[in-house]
Amino acid sequence: MAQAPVRRSGGSPFPPIAEYGFLSDCETSCLVAPSGNVEWMCVPRPDAPSVFGAVLDRSAGGFRFGPDRTQIPAGRRYLPGTNILETTWQTPNGWLIVTDCLVVGPWHRTHRRSNTHRRTPSDWDADHVLLRLARCEHGSVDLSLVCEPNFDYGRHAESWEYEAEDYSSGAIGHAGTGVNLRLRTDLRLGFDGRRALARTTLREGDTAFVALTWRAEDPLLPGTYAQACEAVERTTQFWRQWLSHGMFPDHPWRRHLQRSALALKGLTYAPTGALLAASTTSLPETPHGERNWDYRFSWLRDSAFALWGLYTLGLDYEANDFFSFIADVAEHDDEIQVMYRVGGEPRIDEEILGHLSGYEGASPVRVGNAAALQRQHDVWGVVLDSVYLHTRSRDYLSERLWPVLVRLVEAAAAHWREPDCGMWEVRGALQHFTASKMMCWVALDRGRRLAQMRGDLSTATRWKAIAEEIHADVCAQGVDHRGVFTQFYGSTALDASLLLMPLLGFLPATDDRVKATVLAIAEELSEDGLVLRYRTEETDDGVAGEEGAFLICSFWLVSALVEIGELARARQLCERLLSLASPLDLYAEEIDPHSGRHLGNFPQAFTHLALINAVMYVIRAEDAEAYARPSPST
Repeated sequence: MAQAPVRRSGGSPFPPIAEYGFLSDCETSCLVAPSGNVEWMCVPRPDAPSVFGAVLDRSAGGFRFGPDRTQIPAGRRYLPGTNILETTWQTPNGWLIVTDCLVVGPWHRTHRRSNTHRRTPSDWDADHVLLRLARCEHGSVDLSLVCEPNFDYGRHAESWEYEAEDYSSGAIGHAGTGVNLRLRTDLRLGFDGRRALARTTLREGDTAFVALTWRAEDPLLPGTYAQACEAVERTTQFWRQWLSHGMFPDHPWRRHLQRSALALKGLTYAPTGALLAASTTSLPETPHGERNWDYRFSWLRDSAFALWGLYTLGLDYEANDFFSFIADVAEHDDEIQVMYRVGGEPRIDEEILGHLSGYEGASPVRVGNAAALQRQHDVWGVVLDSVYLHTRSRDYLSERLWPVLVRLVEAAAAHWREPDCGMWEVRGALQHFTASKMMCWVALDRGRRLAQMRGDLSTATRWKAIAEEIHADVCAQGVDHRGVFTQFYGSTALDASLLLMPLLGFLPATDDRVKATVLAIAEELSEDGLVLRYRTEETDDGVAGEEGAFLICSFWLVSALVEIGELARARQLCERLLSLASPLDLYAEEIDPHSGRHLGNFPQAFTHLALINAVMYVIRAEDAEAYARPSPST
């Protein structure tokens, strides 16, 4: 029986963010509400305009498949080891199980090459099909299907047309976005403008299916329920086979590690190896507020933490592909950005969609992200740390990449004294952020180590001298009178990014300033035990309103507490954070520390990356002999 009954949300027409289920085929993803409605889906890429956007406006399109007149399921779960969602419904007259997945099948591009894949093809590939199956388990259930796409973020409502002589299939498309959808089912479809409708009564043992594709050529749609079941079986095999490649400790927290790994795999864009920050845009960090950003892009900042987590769990293929994506954009972009589109394109224009109401009225709704053009000096350090970690794990450094690395290290050396927007992409005044200076030191330090590996001792010596100069400057100007590192030079404000100091090896965990900083953040930059990025009243970030506790920062605190020897405290915090997971063991970007409500875009890759690292820190510390040391680049 499925688990995790759904909680009501105080009368809001929007489900709580944490109640959404996440589906993926590693090219496209979607969010499924507890009601069985697909409320977010962008095709053919996750950064494309939405075709279902009800999560941002109830009129922006959705796709419901479930019992008529029953909205609250008895329970939901993922099939173990997969990203396949199973929802169990109890109605007045019976029981129904609905299975949802984005189909993955054997590699099928046998006659010509893909025009999107740049990475080495695997044995599996996305079928570009959203598949939904229903089975009546007991009694009788009235089953309802309503598929109502609204193209281009709800700006263009088109009309369905029958595709064959019977009632089994239909087609709808929008010329402006070039997206064409085909729907096939064993029910009888009727069309009312943009709404495709079907309704029937299922009795015990009866089944039904519906499949939606956006694949223009050779659509891989099942024609029968038996074929639909075979597609689900193939997809199950894909996810479980992939998960079996990982190395997960035999530990009570194993399920959290596995669900985080599956979420991260689902947030990858297989054709290029990019890792999305999240699958959504403009889910608010402040309820009803304006802290709403588009996270459907790949941040290079995530790279170091992604590689830490992926290598730690033995998921080398994904680590290699993401590293190749980083190498591609670094090699072809003279002025490296902090983020890129999933295809590696640098242009990410920010636009406000004024016609959408926003999640629970939170506006503006933004697509694109102007932070791509910000000056964020930590980008050089995260790329160099990623390369160093990858090189250590492979004992190989690509010759084509070395000139790029030299350029990045020299950029850090040339600009580290200048102010920037910082790791948190503040839209206020530029500052001399301590974490940015630290990451410039990382760029010089990792560059020096890589130069030594190549035998280029003169370059290594020069970069070492600059690294020492940055280190001395940070230690002189980034510390307050208490011996605590602060957000920026001359400030007394705290910043959770400084929890990375011992994790990146800037200072040893035994250093009194590191201990003082970690404990100050734990005690003074926390609300109800959960860590804030910074206090909005102390930091000019250019946006009004408060924000919740950033989950990545709380997981960083777990790792930092382990480093400074506070293992009992680290375990206690880790247990609490794991208890705050969504009913499906997923995490948004933030949590309201008082209510436990998830805030921000969902699911959030950065949170799941930090979870993996923090959980493994605690497990290793408690049983050092059974588990190898973590692999941050120290």
